[in-house]
Amino acid sequence: MSRLAAGIWVSAYLARLRIEGIPAFVVAHGDDTAGAVLVKLNTLDGQAVAHQRSVDLMSGERRWVVLSEGAEAEVDESIRRQRGFDPDLWVIEVEDRQRRALLDQPGLSD
Repeated sequence: MSRLAAGIWVSAYLARLRIEGIPAFVVAHGDDTAGAVLVKLNTLDGQAVAHQRSVDLMSGERRWVVLSEGAEAEVDESIRRQRGFDPDLWVIEVEDRQRRALLDQPGLSD
């Protein structure tokens, strides 16, 4: 199964967030074609959650999993380390007090 280019997925994701009135920003621009995407949900209360896409090796299913959660500074440090390992990584920051990142929505969850 072919994968959607990262740049196209990010553009679609940002558009979906805009429709819902959820602010989001590209913090790090990764590789347009094959870059992985990390989504940081900033809950605007000093806390954050970083989500990354993971592949189940048995089923091949892709899903979003929590990379890091807690104090925003700690989550930012975790993201910084990930960027050190993968310079092609996209980082999208979503700001929402209601903790909506929409990653469970059709077209975004898989």
